[in-house]
Amino acid sequence: MPTVVSAKFEDLVAVGLRVLIGEDPNLELIATDVPMENVEAAIEEHDPAVVLLNFGTLHTPTQVFQLHQAHPETRIVVLANRPTAAECNQMLSFGATACLSKETEARDIINAIHLASRGMHVLPRSAAAGEGAATLGIDGAELLTPREAEVLELLQEGMTNAQIAHRLSIGVETVRTHARNIYRKLGIASRRELARLARQEPVVVDDDRRPVTS
Repeated sequence: MPTVVSAKFEDLVAVGLRVLIGEDPNLELIATDVPMENVEAAIEEHDPAVVLLNFGTLHTPTQVFQLHQAHPETRIVVLANRPTAAECNQMLSFGATACLSKETEARDIINAIHLASRGMHVLPRSAAAGEGAATLGIDGAELLTPREAEVLELLQEGMTNAQIAHRLSIGVETVRTHARNIYRKLGIASRRELARLARQEPVVVDDDRRPVTS
């Protein structure tokens, strides 16, 4: 039976998640409402199959990368407020197994947790390959390398290529190569898009599915 640890969410979302997981006889919620700063300790204590993270409480997206590196056997499911395709690609590139909107239908939340526990990568409909597409299980997502993750964090801080090269003691052309790889893996094209991801600006998209809190 897959075990689940849930980070802290908004009250209504947290209640909805507890009810959804509690009603599934094939899932066990072993810790809930865990503050983001305590999530790693909870993973070390409980060794869950899946951890649910709140995109809005991440201090930096690299926290997902750090958790994945430290606990590769625990699958990470990120729930966000109507995430864009670029935001979901970023989470998967950092090592998350699934990225879903908090407004995803209840059955799809549960399905995503089960798929994640088996290592399947899951995207929301709005970030999948076309309008109206079903939630997808995607194999072979390209993960950022540790060096690319370092470069990405510095890019999102607004550093120039020269500043990044100096900070990491690498060549400017190497920074450019890492940046091109990062953009490709995250499905974005410019520093402007990276800056928006760093600010976590909300993007309104069409999504008529029932929220987990309903």
